[in-house]
Amino acid sequence: MTVTDLGLPSLVRPTTPAPADGPLIDTYGRAATDLRVSLTDRCNLRCTYCMPAEGLDWMRGEELLTVEELTRLVRIAVTRLGITRVRFTGGEPLVAKRLEDIIAATAALAPRPEIALTTNGIGLDRRAAGLKQAGLDRINVSLDTVDRERFIHITRRDRLADVLAGLAAAHEAGLRPVKVNAVLDPTTGIDDAVALLRFCIEHDYQLRIIEQMPLDAGHAWSRGAALSADEILAALQQHFTLTPDPKPRGSAPAELWLVDGGPATVGVIASVSHAFCSACDRTRLTADGQVRSCLFSREETDLRGLMRSGADDDAVEAAWRAAMWAKPAGHGINDPDFVQPDRPMSAIGG
Repeated sequence: MTVTDLGLPSLVRPTTPAPADGPLIDTYGRAATDLRVSLTDRCNLRCTYCMPAEGLDWMRGEELLTVEELTRLVRIAVTRLGITRVRFTGGEPLVAKRLEDIIAATAALAPRPEIALTTNGIGLDRRAAGLKQAGLDRINVSLDTVDRERFIHITRRDRLADVLAGLAAAHEAGLRPVKVNAVLDPTTGIDDAVALLRFCIEHDYQLRIIEQMPLDAGHAWSRGAALSADEILAALQQHFTLTPDPKPRGSAPAELWLVDGGPATVGVIASVSHAFCSACDRTRLTADGQVRSCLFSREETDLRGLMRSGADDDAVEAAWRAAMWAKPAGHGINDPDFVQPDRPMSAIGG
């Protein structure tokens, strides 16, 4: 038996084929129950840590999964592979076609999975109630600062008011808890973290601060420039009393802290400095139908091609199982030979 530097013992030799049924497991015994589905690579913001000011070359329409192909894959994941949570992402999922139809089809599955959405919030004020009616359970809104000028600098768009309106509409529609995802700017991020936490406590939102990861389109990420979880927590502790949340973390990516004794919490997702790969329960589907076993994978499995060649559900299921069976022990960011994936975050899905 081999043991990785994450403390994960390998269950079998890598040459052993994936199980034909049961949980969607890998050779380290981790079961994927959380599906992240990217609906589009397009976005109406141009965040500095994600894409260049001029945008990217978007996927062509024929490359994207059709709504029917996408809902078929989600059905296979839920009814055959044991997926219990589905999160729709982008790019920006609110610009994807027929989002409400996709959510409604997912909500109609038996067993019904928990359904979540990660969005930048632009246009959410007009659609939050409809998304809730379609079957959406929870929502995460990306917001890196509540300062308008800093928002313009980070996103290259003057849309802070739209995001704030979207957050309020989501809360009013009952998409709770409303979570705020923040990736902090290396220069202003410490001040932004304090202001964001105060803002979230005031409005009954839950803040999740995410370490900046090497997933930018320009491959300009620098470990030395990005703020670490320890730096973020130290800064927050100058303004708030933070104590570890006593509830078990499980496979959740965020380490939670009670703020001033609770009930408010703040979560820090330390993907780089304190990797949590040993508890990972995710499988990922890109907008063009590729399965990724890890956010940082450099290999993908083409389910779109399988479906368009006439493959039945059994064949699609087997390919998905094989892709996850080969999942590596960890993302490898801290390895000296780490190579950033070719796809940026906008094309992978959050």
